[in-house]
Amino acid sequence: MIIIDAHLDLSMNALEWNRDLRLSIAEMRAQEQSLTDLPGRAQATVSFEAMRRGNIPVCVATQIARYVKPSNPLPGWNSPEQAWAQTQGQLAWYRAMEQAGELIAITDIDALDQQLQRWSTEPDYCTIGYILSLEGADSIYDLSLLETAYDYGLRAVGPAHYGPGTYAYGTDSTGGLGPIGRELLTEMDRLGIILDATHLCDQSFWEALDHFQGPVWASHSLSRSLVPHNRQFSDEQVLALVDRGAVIGMALDAWMIIPDWQRGVTTPQSSGLTLEHVVDHIDHLCQLVGHCQHIGIGTDLDGGFGKEQCPQDMDDISDLQQLLPLLARRGYSTADIESIMHGNWLHFLRHAW
Repeated sequence: MIIIDAHLDLSMNALEWNRDLRLSIAEMRAQEQSLTDLPGRAQATVSFEAMRRGNIPVCVATQIARYVKPSNPLPGWNSPEQAWAQTQGQLAWYRAMEQAGELIAITDIDALDQQLQRWSTEPDYCTIGYILSLEGADSIYDLSLLETAYDYGLRAVGPAHYGPGTYAYGTDSTGGLGPIGRELLTEMDRLGIILDATHLCDQSFWEALDHFQGPVWASHSLSRSLVPHNRQFSDEQVLALVDRGAVIGMALDAWMIIPDWQRGVTTPQSSGLTLEHVVDHIDHLCQLVGHCQHIGIGTDLDGGFGKEQCPQDMDDISDLQQLLPLLARRGYSTADIESIMHGNWLHFLRHAW
């Protein structure tokens, strides 16, 4: 069964982690055996080859570069112009991968349909389609750049990431949009850019839904009812997203899947973390909504972590296929599973575009 993954930081891994995603997982891990500069070294889970083994013909791939003010202790760039330049380097990498035949940009329904058709009918076709998303809008140092980004293929924007941002407040912070945040959303509306509600703090989340009139999704998040943290969505937020026709992608970062995870201390083995716990989140949200038409996959794999912070029954992204029998054992029909694995994202995009 094909899978659509709605959140992968491919260019961040290529440029900041210096990973050649054309290599196999084993080769990538071997290259990093002696490196200790970042968590998750030698624990990569995403490569083009692994995505092909996992039957993932389309993903949402990010640009990401946080601007941090002097008072902000989070890592990031010291000016929004530097952050913009970083996103443009990431764009250059995506273009290089297109030229190499590894990736193809998906910017409209015709391109999406053609990609799925070729993937299913041409045995030798292995180019992965990607929809470009901006995770955190701090790099948009002038709103005119949003149209520039749309013209080069940007189709979704999350206004904030972690902490206080230029346009909104994100995870582990508190605050509203303010005039400039509302201006961003108005321009996104005009251009037809999807709002990614992931990472918005509660106040910014509700203000964004009130102000933004266009399509909304949540590319990678889980349930606050199962793991209490502001990074997750409350049941009330989930129902509000459903009312807007959103799809919520299930993330695979361990601390979001089970409570009381301590980074660098807890392990998948010590916690007993498996993909069954991911299915717990899927099942909770489906039961809350009353059906499965608003749940998808948005793994965030290799988003600053690796195999050491994933379910223990996953070695790489191709193991997403293991979700299929787990869902079937919970009573989900083949049609339900197809909806969760890819159908809901396709339905959303056909309406949004």
